[in-house]
Amino acid sequence: MRRRNNSLTVEHDTTVTTLQKDPAQSAPRLKPSQIAATSKGRDSDLDPDAKTGMITGYRRRSRLLYRIKKLAVWLLAVYICIPFVVKLCPAIQAKLVFLNFVRLPYFIDLKRPQDQGLNHTWNFYLKPEEKITVGAWHTVPASLWKEAQGKDQTWYEGTLASDHPIILYFHGNAGTRGGDHRVQLYKVLSSQGYHVVAFDYRGWGDSEGTPSERGMTTDAIYTYNWLKARSGKNSVYIWGHSLGTGVATNVVRHLCEKETPPDALILESPFTNIREEAKSHPFSLIYRYLPGFDWFFLDPITESGIIFPSDENVKHITCPLLILHAEDDAVIPFHLGRKLYDIASSQRSRKVQFIPFHKDLGYRHKYIYKSPQLPQILRRFLSDPNSHQ
Repeated sequence: MRRRNNSLTVEHDTTVTTLQKDPAQSAPRLKPSQIAATSKGRDSDLDPDAKTGMITGYRRRSRLLYRIKKLAVWLLAVYICIPFVVKLCPAIQAKLVFLNFVRLPYFIDLKRPQDQGLNHTWNFYLKPEEKITVGAWHTVPASLWKEAQGKDQTWYEGTLASDHPIILYFHGNAGTRGGDHRVQLYKVLSSQGYHVVAFDYRGWGDSEGTPSERGMTTDAIYTYNWLKARSGKNSVYIWGHSLGTGVATNVVRHLCEKETPPDALILESPFTNIREEAKSHPFSLIYRYLPGFDWFFLDPITESGIIFPSDENVKHITCPLLILHAEDDAVIPFHLGRKLYDIASSQRSRKVQFIPFHKDLGYRHKYIYKSPQLPQILRRFLSDPNSHQ
């Protein structure tokens, strides 16, 4: 009995051992030469056209990758060179501030304002300095539209002393006095009973000369004095937009220091000073946080004599001040207009009012004229501009 049991036990262990063998060990192994031969056989089974397509696709991807790398290197080189070019040539930065070479709309005859729907407007020219001539438009109130037909400059100048207030408009950079959004504003103001006088600084539009902050301010002061000499007892208000707000505060500070201030100052989309505006401008975004940004980009502006210190000017302005700014202004951020208001309102000697326009209205940088509330805002502020608020 013992021998039989041992025999059974041995047979049982043998069976278990056989079942536990690795199945992979039972499969035949291929030699490297056999694997290569198998792979070669598979490749030989491919269609020749398929092989050609694979090779062509690979070459195209390689060329595309090479071009992308080449473009990336080129863009990086340009990105690195631009700050040095601007630093070495400050005149470039001045051009970018003024943008007077951008004449929009392009095909417009500034001698014919009627082509822009201003058939109660007279085109004329002033001479603020020797060899400098600036072009200007005078739009009379809409109530004088019929009477204005066929009249000459003498008649237009004579109307400035009529019983209608006058707005002297300083436009921003780029374009001319015939820019569409500017023309639309003239129409709105004219419909509310205002004379509107707008001009192009030296170097803009059909005005002669080279632009500079000093030159722009000189042109503006001359135009104001010319207007004031013909306005009789009518109120004369100054309206500046964008870069024109910097010109406006320069002019009004000068007039206030001479104790001949305008009746009110209106600033649309203003900034504090040109350095802060340049740093906040969307064009500066790709360089704004780089070390040396001020040295590369802002110092050349200052070295070119471009400052427009509105934040300092408003401290010396004694006439009533109205500030209009849209919350969705991407060119001159809303916070700069608010900051200027905070500085101006700290001077309690005159009325200062800030009117924000909600971002949902979509007025952005130059469409505040579309606001249905604008005529009422102006009427309320200008009807009693000396009351404090």
